[in-house]
Amino acid sequence: MLTLGAAGPALGAQPRGAAAQLPTAPATTRAPFPLITPPYLKPGDTIGITCPAGNITLKEIQPATQLIESWGFRIRVGDTVGKKDAIFGGTDDERAADFQKMINDPGIAAILCARGGYGVVHIIDRLDFVGLIQHPKWIIGFSDITVLLCHIHTNFNMASVHSKMCNSFPDDWSKAEPAQAKSILSIRQALAGERMEYSATPHPQNRAGLAEGMLVGGNLKTIETLAGTPSDIDTTGKILFVEDTGEYLYSIDRMFWHLERTGRLNRLAGLVVGGFKVKPDDPGEEFVRTVVDIVTERVRQYSYPVCFDFPVGHQKENYALKYGIPHILDTRDGQARLSEKSVNLAPLP
Repeated sequence: MLTLGAAGPALGAQPRGAAAQLPTAPATTRAPFPLITPPYLKPGDTIGITCPAGNITLKEIQPATQLIESWGFRIRVGDTVGKKDAIFGGTDDERAADFQKMINDPGIAAILCARGGYGVVHIIDRLDFVGLIQHPKWIIGFSDITVLLCHIHTNFNMASVHSKMCNSFPDDWSKAEPAQAKSILSIRQALAGERMEYSATPHPQNRAGLAEGMLVGGNLKTIETLAGTPSDIDTTGKILFVEDTGEYLYSIDRMFWHLERTGRLNRLAGLVVGGFKVKPDDPGEEFVRTVVDIVTERVRQYSYPVCFDFPVGHQKENYALKYGIPHILDTRDGQARLSEKSVNLAPLP
């Protein structure tokens, strides 16, 4: 059971885990800005919907647009909704132009990516983010949209929202499962500026501890492919969350080895492992390890807190997370809590 609340965790005098010394990855470019938190939304603000990755039809986004409008926000549908080029929401030129238009428009308070899939890597280096710095706005999405979230965090230190997208809204809201409905409503809460806090059922393999740091991460395969690019993320002193879908266990193992070899595991403040929909092993090629086994082995030499089965990822329980915002991860005393850090809380000892 996952709950939303306003109360902060009890902060005890417990030091964060110190990582073992390993060769570090090449320094990631640091954003030349202090943390930029876009203005939170108020009734009447406009949310743009665009397709920087996969394609979707106007009919398919209607459940999302109707619900968001019922929250008091206006919707501006981008030119790429309804377009299709192979698996993409239009050609590279069309998708880049549509996203650029929304970046540059000061009348748009947030950009909701209609769906993930694949394709952001085609356009990320074409985009001019000057307009985003001049008029900060929330970029919303997950999966392939991890490219955008990582890029704006690394290069501009701007917060964003990792959450469900239009293709995850139910056709009939009255028939939505409770976890699905709460996940979607958490988007409104995040955009409205509520302090987000999630408490999940503790996994028996969680590692107890207390950590504070900026929350970064997203789709694990996408994070792996960003290594060495201008969109790569620096995990030093941060809480990393990861999720994935449709990957073989051996591939997940390889990705966690990659995180370790590039120095991204030894520098963490904490690790949050979300949902992993595993592709069944081919007959005769059984990997004989679980995701928990893989992660536990890779982080065995470190002492930071680790949380498994957190409700984020390609699943109905996929709660909105404020990417790039300081959070507190608390897995002590049989709990599993991830809380947005209040500005009036003192740093952890």
